[in-house]
Amino acid sequence: FKHTGLFPEQAVNWRWMAEKIAQAGRPVEVLNLFAYTGGATAACAAAGARVVHVDAARGMVQWARANLARSGLADRPVRFIVDDCMKFVQRELRRGRRYQAILMDPPSYGHGPDGEMWKIEEHLFPLLSACAGLLADDALFLLINSYTTGLQPAVLGNVLRAALADC
Repeated sequence: FKHTGLFPEQAVNWRWMAEKIAQAGRPVEVLNLFAYTGGATAACAAAGARVVHVDAARGMVQWARANLARSGLADRPVRFIVDDCMKFVQRELRRGRRYQAILMDPPSYGHGPDGEMWKIEEHLFPLLSACAGLLADDALFLLINSYTTGLQPAVLGNVLRAALADC
């Protein structure tokens, strides 16, 4: 399907996240949703963060694990989870977990491991609202990346502001 699994245009985001983590001077827990082949996971782990890498596709999670090993980062504290992102976030909320950083690269459309349907227009706001409850008081960032055609940056900004309004 012509995906190489490498996204060099994300290098600026990886560098920015790594700088935020390195400059924090404290332990940083990162939640990477729709984490795919793990470029952002590797960048955060290399900067010293503990990372929870979540993707619904088992093959992508295996690929990410292999990429971490090939990058010399196999010993870093990374949990690889195959799950529907919203279901995972809801469980983390019930567990009382908090993260200093959350990042996501949601698809326009997709399916979870048990057939759950994802449509960015319908599901992004509820996911972001749930993620707001996972942000620690000392959070560093919540980063969203999107390639969805027709979804303007201003719309993403408005959705993000609305979801985080009570934070």
